[in-house]
Amino acid sequence: MPRVLVIDDDSSLRFTLDAVLSDAGFSVDLATTGRSGLAAFEANGADVVLTDLAMPDIDGMQVLKELRALDPSVPVLMLTAHGSERVAVAAIKAGAYDYLPKPFDPDELVLCVQRGVEMRELRLQNARLRAEKSLSRTVVAESAAMRRLLDMVARVAPKDVTVLLTGESGSGKDVVATTVHAHSKRADKALVRFNAAAVPSELAESELFGHVKGSFTGATANRPGYFQEAHRGTLFIDEIGDLPLAIQAKVLRALQSGEIQPVGGRPLTVDVRLVAATNRNLEADVAAGRFREDLYYRLHVVPLRVPPLRERREDIAPLVDAFVRAYGDRYSMGPVEVEPALLEALTSSDWPGNVRELENTIARLLALAPDDRITLASWRSLASPSRRPVSAPAPSADPGPSLPLRARIEAVESSIIADAYQQCGRNQSETARRLGISRPALIEKLHKYGLMERSPL
Repeated sequence: MPRVLVIDDDSSLRFTLDAVLSDAGFSVDLATTGRSGLAAFEANGADVVLTDLAMPDIDGMQVLKELRALDPSVPVLMLTAHGSERVAVAAIKAGAYDYLPKPFDPDELVLCVQRGVEMRELRLQNARLRAEKSLSRTVVAESAAMRRLLDMVARVAPKDVTVLLTGESGSGKDVVATTVHAHSKRADKALVRFNAAAVPSELAESELFGHVKGSFTGATANRPGYFQEAHRGTLFIDEIGDLPLAIQAKVLRALQSGEIQPVGGRPLTVDVRLVAATNRNLEADVAAGRFREDLYYRLHVVPLRVPPLRERREDIAPLVDAFVRAYGDRYSMGPVEVEPALLEALTSSDWPGNVRELENTIARLLALAPDDRITLASWRSLASPSRRPVSAPAPSADPGPSLPLRARIEAVESSIIADAYQQCGRNQSETARRLGISRPALIEKLHKYGLMERSPL
């Protein structure tokens, strides 16, 4: 049911608007002031906003301006008194969808709101199609939070500014970075990824800025760094909060002047757009002296928060469908049936590991499924230790002879690694120690089995 937000200080007009729109099949939220209306929009969103021009706290023009900043895709209809048509025209020039003079015709009101709903849906559909094209796969954006994020990406990507992506681990920051690059003026150039958490601090400088032959033991040849490889393209630094302070200073220099200095070499000039991501609270790190304040503000030009999965539950069902189809094809399975009780349980789960955890769960369920059906019982038996019943079978059980040997081995290995990773609180060093493998080997396997930040939104 489309949601309409009405902002007007006239109680009788609010009552009339509520009655007319409710009878027409809309869900109506009412606000008495501009500020309370903006708060209601931030809390619940809306498909169309009707706002009066003259209100006691802030006027309709200011409401329009702030709504455009919050969500440019939402159509705003201005309610105007007789004689204020000139202001209404100015509002349309400022981005309003249309205006309705008082007194209004109820049928005209309903028609105008319906057209606004259709326009918003068209805008959001176009944003999703652009994102799908850039990723060559579906970007799930059924929730209002993801729709707003995609709209912000569409606005920011073509502008050559630094973008800082924040959000919990596994929420899809890597995919958003890919989308930003794909919609940028640098889309035909390289997108280079660097994960600061996956590289030992002593190697970070050489990896980012390169080195010349003989600059240190083992430097047997000149090697360009990630900044050079991303020249005229985009460099995505994931987990930038894990960079050592000394390297942060060099990244700041690159952002300020476009100048880098390879280890043992001379300064070079590069043209790079930086997109950074972190799951840490950089403001707290700045206060604690763990992150440079000047670099933080240099990165914070355009901050985009990727919402965790628990804040966009409307996306879970379509994500499940996408993962079922993707992994069903990978495992050469037929059409897979998802038990309704399982889908309901998946949707109500909080998913601390976000999209990445959901994807891995579906992959494991399909790999271990005895037939082309996954159920709530099978999920309970494979859940992480904090969720799994004591009597549940070990998640590393052989999925059976119905799958090829490689798929059976990978299913077992993926399950073991996923459980160890969860038990160690997603600490890579501790997980590697517990499994008896090196950290780089663990990171490679985490990427292979979709446990790192490479899930679709």
